Amino acid sequence: MEHTLRAVFVDANDTLAAVAMKLLQSGDPEVVINRNPSIKPDELPGVMAGAEVAIIDHTHLPTPVAAQCEGLKHVVFLGTGPRSYMNPEELAELGITVHIIKGYGDTAVAECAFALMWASAKGFARMDREMRTGNWLRTDGVQLTGKTLGLVGFGGIAAELARLALGAGMRVIAWNRSPKTHPGVDFVPLDTVLAQSDVVSLHLLLADETRGMISAEAIATMKPGVIFINTARGALVDEDAMVEALRSGHIRHAGFDVFTIEPLPDGHVLSTLDNVTLSAHSAFRTPEASDNLIGAALDHCRRIAATGR
Repeated sequence: MEHTLRAVFVDANDTLAAVAMKLLQSGDPEVVINRNPSIKPDELPGVMAGAEVAIIDHTHLPTPVAAQCEGLKHVVFLGTGPRSYMNPEELAELGITVHIIKGYGDTAVAECAFALMWASAKGFARMDREMRTGNWLRTDGVQLTGKTLGLVGFGGIAAELARLALGAGMRVIAWNRSPKTHPGVDFVPLDTVLAQSDVVSLHLLLADETRGMISAEAIATMKPGVIFINTARGALVDEDAMVEALRSGHIRHAGFDVFTIEPLPDGHVLSTLDNVTLSAHSAFRTPEASDNLIGAALDHCRRIAATGR
C-alpha cells in the first residue's frame, strides 16, 4: 500500500495561508494549514497529530517538544535562520531533518535595508514623530552619494543591497567568512569594513561563531557618526553595547528590523531612543517574497514525498 505523506503548516497567518492555498496543486502531498500564528510550542504535538513534516514560520520548536511529535521526520523552516527557533543538531539526533529556504526574499530584504539606510541618514522617523505633535523639527541629514557602505556577510541579500547602493553612487566594501567576489564590490578584512564604512549593514546567519559578533569592541572600531543597519538577526549584536553607542552618538543612527527578543517588548530601551528607526521584522513581507517562500516550502514537501529526503 502506497504511503501518503502528511505535512502540517503549524503557524500560518492569513497571508501565508492564502498563498499556500493558491499554490497547492492537484496530486500534491496533503498539507494541513493550521491558521494560528500565535500557537504555543506545547500545542505542537497535538496539532501535528502524527504528520511527518512540520512547516514552521516563526514558532519555537524546543527539542523536548519535537520528541513528543510522533512521526515527525522533517521540519521545513520558512527562512534561512532556524537556530533562532530550534536546535538543528539536537533534532537530527532525534531523526528529524531541518530544511531551510534561501533566496526567497533577497530583493525584499535588501530593499528594506536600503530604505532603513536612507531613513536613518535623513532622520525621517524622528521628524515624522515630532511633526505629528506640532513640533517643526528640522535636522541636518547625511548625504549618502559618495559615502561607503560596508557589508558584514555577503550572500544573496547583500548582493542585492550592493546593486542598489552602487546605483545610488555609493562605494561598497564587504567582508565574508569565505572568499567571495562580486562586480563593483571590494572585499576587505572585517576590521577594514568597520573602520572605513559610513554605513555598516549586517548580513550574517546566526550561529555560535556569529552570536554577539557586533560587540562593544567591534562598535568601538567603527567611525564616529556611523549609521548601523540590521535586517539579519538581533542576537548578532551586543544590544547593551549598541544602546550605549547610540546614546553617546558614536553611532549616529540605527535602523533595525530584527531584535534579540521579538516582538519587541513594550517600553524596550530601543523604542525610547530618538536615533533609532524600528521595523517589525517585516523586511521579507512582500507578495513576491511570500510566493517564493511558500512555493519553495511546497517543493520541499513534494521532494520529501517522492524521495523520502
